[in-house]
Amino acid sequence: MLTDTLVAALILLGAAFTLIGSIGLASLPDFFCRLHGPTKSTTLGVGGMLAASALYFAAQGATTHPTELLVALFLFMTTPVSAHLLAKAALRLRLDSLAPVPERFRQERTDGRDSAPAPRASGGASRRASEQVIPKAR
Repeated sequence: MLTDTLVAALILLGAAFTLIGSIGLASLPDFFCRLHGPTKSTTLGVGGMLAASALYFAAQGATTHPTELLVALFLFMTTPVSAHLLAKAALRLRLDSLAPVPERFRQERTDGRDSAPAPRASGGASRRASEQVIPKAR
């Protein structure tokens, strides 16, 4: 009885975190905010559901399989790495963000202008595919 209650609570908690992350992905205003929702709350949601699955099968007395542990390990290792790579790519492409640059990262200039890099008008790569410089083979 207690095990069933804990499994149900973990499933509901995991589902709530996953729902919150999905809503954040759909409704947050810019790329960097949208990246935060799925990487944090959805990871916790899936972790809660995996914990519920591990608890349920451990209580049933079935033979132990490392499936839940391996899935959780894979999830918790790959989610931060993929989020970091997506954020680095967005920074390299200079995607616009709604968040201002913090004061400690701004360099002081003598002319009084802000030293934060200006976003590109195109928001994409610096050259079109038709303008790419292709080195000549020798």
